[in-house]
Amino acid sequence: MNFSLKPYLELVRTNHDYRRLWLAQVVSNFGDWFGLLAIYALIQDYSDSELLLGLIIVVKTLSLAFSSPFAGYITDRMNRRKLMIWCDIIRAVVVVGFLLIVSFELLWLAYVLMAFQMIFSAIFEPAKTSSIPNVTTSDELVIANILSAASWSIIFTSAMALGGFATAWLGTDAVFLINSATYLISAIFIYRAVIPQTAMSREEKFRTRNPLTGIKEGFQFLKDNPAVLRPTMAKGMFTSCIGALVYLLILIAEDILLMGSIGLGVLYASRGVGTGIGPVIGRRIFPNEKNWVKAMGFCMIFAGLMYVMVSGIESLIFMSLLVVAGHMASGSNWVMSTVLLQRRAPDTFRGRVFSTEWLLFTLSQSISVTFAAIMLEFGILSIRQSVLLFALLLVGIGIFWLLKIAPAEKRYNSPALEKQQKPVLEREY
Repeated sequence: MNFSLKPYLELVRTNHDYRRLWLAQVVSNFGDWFGLLAIYALIQDYSDSELLLGLIIVVKTLSLAFSSPFAGYITDRMNRRKLMIWCDIIRAVVVVGFLLIVSFELLWLAYVLMAFQMIFSAIFEPAKTSSIPNVTTSDELVIANILSAASWSIIFTSAMALGGFATAWLGTDAVFLINSATYLISAIFIYRAVIPQTAMSREEKFRTRNPLTGIKEGFQFLKDNPAVLRPTMAKGMFTSCIGALVYLLILIAEDILLMGSIGLGVLYASRGVGTGIGPVIGRRIFPNEKNWVKAMGFCMIFAGLMYVMVSGIESLIFMSLLVVAGHMASGSNWVMSTVLLQRRAPDTFRGRVFSTEWLLFTLSQSISVTFAAIMLEFGILSIRQSVLLFALLLVGIGIFWLLKIAPAEKRYNSPALEKQQKPVLEREY
């Protein structure tokens, strides 16, 4: 199985606007993951509750979920480049607010600040993802998304590992300041990029001047276009179990491996390695995009089986290898669904499509983490039993996907969908 870095390096070298958008992602993602363990450490320093630790993840995901519909609406209606710049600036200010938490009585502030940080992330993410097709050619699109996913994973791997050590050695305050600085650097890169965007017609803007109307039209578009709806559901169905499993890795590192932040850094780094190399291998195994919807079902089953084995071992080395393998499937699922949505959704609906995807993703993650945290808090299941339960559920969801969702893809006629809209790009500065 041959692999060449040349197309990825060529894309970054020759496509200046994608390079700036990509660099903005790299820098801000580093800050995100570098600072996340500091938030976990802050909660664990001032409390000893699995429920409170799980609650910060729930707040994070629910904030993304509840703000996603409106975020998609403004992402389609407004200048995405300017939106991303302002989101970065506001998030930089919000993260500094974590410095104010110095006691258990102020711990509530962590949940408020996390909510505000995620609200603006809910705007930034669909704006960024919707912009990638507008700064790349059709041939570059898959390469661009694989590079973005691989970069996310590399940054996730290094930032989580460094974040664990930095939290222990430098303290949480220094970590939050570094996190804030990364958002400002990201804003500078986006400011220097030219990001075309298909503008809504004057009639469409007037018709959707009420946000509820615009949001409703986005949902109606998905209902009327099953070929777009299918990949929109993929991440949400996957994370309905994988979200809880990733949360449980925190407790595995603490209570089973007895390695605290170091163990969590290793396991989360393994997750990052898997999501990074997974899309590259997945593209080799499934080179034809017509098979990608079916491939998503196989990815769910494979990831579930890897976590079934995680539930029964105590070796950090073997556990890390299984986490790598499981998240290779997760990363493949992510890139496949993203590329299909970018190809199939018209630009003026793309923000609402990706925000709906975020809505499903974050709601599913919130529900799964909540259930896992409650079961552990009240002693209904042990950590190992919880991992096994969600792993088996993921296998079941993958089987359901193959039997009920994937067969409908055979009836998909891409030329018909492509004729729905002929975008006219307007360069916005």
